[in-house]
Amino acid sequence: MAAAVRAGCAHKGFISVTRRGSHSSTALKPQYDAIVIGAGHNGLIASAYLQKGGLKTAVLERRHVLGGAAVSEEIIPGFHFSRASYLLSLLRPHIYQDLELKVYPDFLSYLERLACAIHPLLDAPPVDIPGLTQGSLRKKITALGSLKPLVKSGLKLGKNIPDFYELVTAPAIKVLNRWFESEPLRATLATDSVIGANTSPNNPGSGYVLLHHVMGELEKEKGAWGYVEGGMGGVSQSIARSARSLGADIFTNRDVKQVLIGQDGSAKGIILTDGTEVHSKVVLSNATPYITFKQLTPKDALPEAFITAVDQIDYTSPVTKINVAVDKLPNFLAAPNSADGKPGPHHQCSIHLNCESMEVLEEAYREGQQGRPSSRPMIEMTIPSVLDPTLAPPGCHVVSLFIQFTPYLLEGRRAWTDEDRERFADTVFDWVEHYAPGFKNSIVGKDILTPPDLERVFGLTGGNIFHGSMSLDQLYLARPLPSVADYRSPVKGLYLCGSGSHPGGGVMGAAGWNSALKVLADFKRL
Repeated sequence: MAAAVRAGCAHKGFISVTRRGSHSSTALKPQYDAIVIGAGHNGLIASAYLQKGGLKTAVLERRHVLGGAAVSEEIIPGFHFSRASYLLSLLRPHIYQDLELKVYPDFLSYLERLACAIHPLLDAPPVDIPGLTQGSLRKKITALGSLKPLVKSGLKLGKNIPDFYELVTAPAIKVLNRWFESEPLRATLATDSVIGANTSPNNPGSGYVLLHHVMGELEKEKGAWGYVEGGMGGVSQSIARSARSLGADIFTNRDVKQVLIGQDGSAKGIILTDGTEVHSKVVLSNATPYITFKQLTPKDALPEAFITAVDQIDYTSPVTKINVAVDKLPNFLAAPNSADGKPGPHHQCSIHLNCESMEVLEEAYREGQQGRPSSRPMIEMTIPSVLDPTLAPPGCHVVSLFIQFTPYLLEGRRAWTDEDRERFADTVFDWVEHYAPGFKNSIVGKDILTPPDLERVFGLTGGNIFHGSMSLDQLYLARPLPSVADYRSPVKGLYLCGSGSHPGGGVMGAAGWNSALKVLADFKRL
């Protein structure tokens, strides 16, 4: 049973995030320089940089709470959950020390060498292909500057280029088989190659997802992650306070119906669902590319071929998130609770269940592909309240269960019912009970979010937490499409600033920052 529990210790426990100064937005003005649709972390960061750059900016969020998927919500009275996103930074957790590995540090060094070489690409926009191939000589010369980060990464990789090529194209299992002999260890590590992705460790390209989770950074420590005091909403609220202190106006309960297009074909603002028009010089969308171009942008403003391409973006998601309130600390057979009932080191970490072998993961994947929720699902379990007692009443805890594989439609055609949700949740709880007897009796409340629920509540098309698949055909120069990889859209003045753009989901704020710089650069040329 010991091999079934994996934990990666959170860096420095939990992080307290604060930002000095703020002011309350009072009323929505009729005119702004820039409007940001959606108050997810990328949208909030974009607003801060735009405001700092001299553009009067407003952020409009359709829900009652700021943060997009990075929110803290009291779903069950007295229990506060990081309802969707639940960890700060990308995650490449350390393996539980009980494994007593000798080769593992070498494996970490191998991944870190590759990650460090391409890490700068996360903060740089993709190569400006249109600029290099179209327009004046001056424009082409200017666009050459966009090659610099890619060239630097290539030079830094050096002799490691073959290793990098293999990792991003080969199945993760091929790489892991070369490094490790232990099947439970290989399977445990392989979970990072499929987290949030509708793929199997046996599928080509799964190695990139593994690398993507190594490139996280928290307080200058590579591969680190942490819980945020008060939940992930603390990060979003801190960014919002920063943006407000710079002068940005931020509003909740403002549902944008459509981007306003002028007679010249450029974006001129937005129209709310109540009919209110708010004008601006530019509009940034923190929504998914599908919502941005298929729902918010008038169809006649976009080329037909572009709309067809948008329809081909893959948003398939295998993820169900279940937030659970419990009245006692889970007690694992692999590491029983102490007599005093205090949390142990493993309670503070990321615990992976149902990963004893590659076949267990593969079978879970196959069932999801067949339109059935996995009967033995892969489960990542975290208990942030062991480090942050503000999240739950005394003696109680909040438990986050990140689960794969679950389809968007059951049997490929049928929508989830409440009975389906309850049945799958019972399956998940049964498996947790298998490792931690007494867990089911400790449950006092739950919040079940299947892929359609993640789409409905948080605007994640297909329930995809990354705003689109992180497959090689939808990364870097092709994210979300080759024609809009530079954050600009076919509509002048309309930009993408969310995770559907480079570098993708999980890299907190990079797309918001890059898109804001793109907007400010365009303003300078006007």
